[in-house]
Amino acid sequence: MENQLAKSTEERTFQYQDSLPSLPVPSLEDSLKKYLESVKPFANEEEYKKTEEIVKKFQNGIGEKLHQKLLERAKGKRNWLEEWWLNVAYLDVRIPSQLNVNFAGPVAHFEHYWPPKEDTQLERGSIILWHNVNYWQLLRKQLTYIYKKCHGEPDGPGIAALTSEERTQWAKAREYLIGLDPENLTSLEKIQSSLLVYSIEDSSPHVTPEDYTQVTAMLLIGDPTVRWGDKSYNLISFSNGVFGCNCDHAPFDAMVMVNISYYVDEKILENEGRWKGSEKVRDIPLPEELVFTVDEKVLSDINQAKAQYLKQASDLQIVSYAFTSFGKKLTKKMMLHPDTFIQLALQLAYYRLHGRPGCCYETAMTRYFYHGRTETMRSCTVEAVSWCQSMNDSSTSLLERQEKMLQAFAKHNKMMKDCSTGKGFDRHLLGLLLIAKEEGLPVPELFTDPLFSKSGGGGNFVLSTSLIGYLRVHGVVVPMVHNGYGFFYQIRDDRFVVSCTAWKSCPETDAEKLVQLIFVAFHDMIQLMNTAHL
Repeated sequence: MENQLAKSTEERTFQYQDSLPSLPVPSLEDSLKKYLESVKPFANEEEYKKTEEIVKKFQNGIGEKLHQKLLERAKGKRNWLEEWWLNVAYLDVRIPSQLNVNFAGPVAHFEHYWPPKEDTQLERGSIILWHNVNYWQLLRKQLTYIYKKCHGEPDGPGIAALTSEERTQWAKAREYLIGLDPENLTSLEKIQSSLLVYSIEDSSPHVTPEDYTQVTAMLLIGDPTVRWGDKSYNLISFSNGVFGCNCDHAPFDAMVMVNISYYVDEKILENEGRWKGSEKVRDIPLPEELVFTVDEKVLSDINQAKAQYLKQASDLQIVSYAFTSFGKKLTKKMMLHPDTFIQLALQLAYYRLHGRPGCCYETAMTRYFYHGRTETMRSCTVEAVSWCQSMNDSSTSLLERQEKMLQAFAKHNKMMKDCSTGKGFDRHLLGLLLIAKEEGLPVPELFTDPLFSKSGGGGNFVLSTSLIGYLRVHGVVVPMVHNGYGFFYQIRDDRFVVSCTAWKSCPETDAEKLVQLIFVAFHDMIQLMNTAHL
């Protein structure tokens, strides 16, 4: 990727990578100590004691040997996790990427100069693409031609829908497509090597600064024939001039897209939503239509891909709302970290809805390190559970509830700092497991212990969460498990914007109820701080 960057005298994406430290390998003792602490909320005394024995045996036996081999690997790699993570977390996963792995989200232009308005799609589209690729003058005429051609001819076969299929099925369909006609490979390579895919959709989703639900849903589970599921960046435009994106998660994390979206949004604000450059349009060749050679099998594969995609998409419940009573300003005034504030509100809401703690994954960024990506931050701590229990116990005083909440805040803040500075434990444990597999060794008991998966290990977190940032950028992701929730959120001075997903076919979960309880928890937490101070 670094070798493909255009030469420039300006600051470039990977310019400072070589000055970053290598990703460290934490000590085995520290990782296992933190792991034991993380399973406590989900274990009774007997279960915990058994896991404690398994961990001790692992630490003094095979775990130490695996750890030494991991240290050896780290000596020869500046990021010992990078290749493993790309494969294990994304590329080896066989379920369809477009719905299960990709993330999506609307951009915030509709909040200021670009409210939804019909017949603005092409004008706005040319401006937003200019700010994405600094190429506006060549685009508006690249867009009018495409728009007229698409609407003046029958729909094509919808090759893009194949990218929404189960990964091995898509790979087989792709090979068949290439074998059918060499020109199909040429067309595929043009799509794959492009900077982005720009999708023109005919629908007009409803969206307001308080309710993102419909547009967020259409970006995540919309028409699979007009976005390319394997593409790092699908820029999607709707008929009413609303925009968003759908991105393959494998090559990069959401913060990359957040930065792009924020840059474009700032440019649109700066230019008051209008084009202020030269009106001169250069004469350029018309865009080339990519025509695939298909047969009955390809058409059947496309129909099958669309059918399985739409079946799964119809099972997904998506809600996305803004909480506008207050935001970061108030929580900071009360010396409460806003990210921790939302995470604890989520824990309280889940506890109230389901009557038990919810094992939770929160994304921690490890970008302090060479090619760093993420670490798992387990937000469901002993302290958080103790506070949730106190909030449901009428015999607990307000002062005690506040003390427990502040203890939960302090624990969460410390854990996030540890995870971001290379002292998390989940990626370390993953490394030890992968070393064992590469050496042909049996899977250590630590990873087959029921409490490992019950506490979220192996990608079994019932709450899959991530802070998108402190900007006007939003997003959404599906749950990790069938009985879980996907939860993305943005933090702004005067509001919190959250999106939550759940599977309709799971009778236990309800994204709408969870979000409403989170909003209640926001008020309860502020009231607790105010009351306890009196």
